[in-house]
Amino acid sequence: MKSRITFILIVFLVITSIAQIPQKFQRLIDHGEYSIAQKLMRMEIASNRDLSPEMRQDISFEIERLNRIKKDFTRSREYIIDYIKQYIPNVSDADIAKWEREKSLEYKIIDGEKRYFKWAGPNLFRIDKEAKKKKAEVDSKKPPQPDPFDLDAHISEVVTSARQSDKSLLEPRRFRITYTLSVDENAIPAGKILRCWLPYPREVGERQTDVTYISSNPERHLIADNDAFLQRSIYLEKPVVAGERTEFRVVFEYTGHGVFHKIDPQQVTSPVITDDLKPFIIERPPHIVFSSELRSLSEKIVGKQKNHYRIAQKIFKWVDDNIPWASAREYSTFKNVSEYVLENRHADCGMQTIFFMTLCRMNGIPTRWQSGWVTEPGESGM
Repeated sequence: MKSRITFILIVFLVITSIAQIPQKFQRLIDHGEYSIAQKLMRMEIASNRDLSPEMRQDISFEIERLNRIKKDFTRSREYIIDYIKQYIPNVSDADIAKWEREKSLEYKIIDGEKRYFKWAGPNLFRIDKEAKKKKAEVDSKKPPQPDPFDLDAHISEVVTSARQSDKSLLEPRRFRITYTLSVDENAIPAGKILRCWLPYPREVGERQTDVTYISSNPERHLIADNDAFLQRSIYLEKPVVAGERTEFRVVFEYTGHGVFHKIDPQQVTSPVITDDLKPFIIERPPHIVFSSELRSLSEKIVGKQKNHYRIAQKIFKWVDDNIPWASAREYSTFKNVSEYVLENRHADCGMQTIFFMTLCRMNGIPTRWQSGWVTEPGESGM
């Protein structure tokens, strides 16, 4: 099975706490006066010698956070309406107001201007059920696109094979992956050495095996040892040439197995919380916080269920039924991901996961983050 995948690298700023800035700046930000707040915060950093290193860092981070929000909210009302008209030609001002009120159409007032999230148009047709139906009607009239790999059928094969055997690793497939990463011309001064790290698969027991390097551009490369890091990478570097895009490329193969575990819920017992497990049942601000609103939701979802496996199922189903997938802003710009998901009722996969983790931990179920790369033949993936 062959797959060619082109990746756009997205870098998220990893933070462990949200900046706490003086109220005089926060009030401006709350009223959408981003540029004024940024100007005054820069002046504060430049002129106030009494600022602690921590406060200086917090204010600097807030300036950058606002920059990133501005970059995410770039669409005008006219652009959004033109996009929506592809599927709803008679869209009205009342429709727009309704979607905004229901938070299906995401916007912010920034420096006195209403600016929509750059993916607000496509997201509307993922979040709002009626809009989603209308888009499906339009799309159904288009010629069907060939699918080189039926993922649902493959999953069915894995489950069927597992139920007919005692194996949990089944239906192996051989993948060939092509990663490319391009940097625009003149983005980096000519002659500078541009260094690039791209994800590279690990040998993982019998689940992911036979990782084979095929080629790269540039040819000279360095691959991390298999057990050196949980996130393995391949390192490449090349000088920047004036007026030319700088492109890195790597091709490799690996064998991946489908995984299915047959679980008898009646055999699942409450976990004994050891020191090793304690980090995975507690809050982890700013994004995993057991708020009163989330506790109330948890009680409605879980009811009187005591079996931890069934509780996790209930939470998973509620998230799947009520939090549709939608493209998301950069994570570093959120004060609290779980709170945002609860209020807006949509999220991308990482935010759905953080929300799920928060509810599980709240119910005493040890839960940790696990992520990886999706590789599906014929598709670009992440």
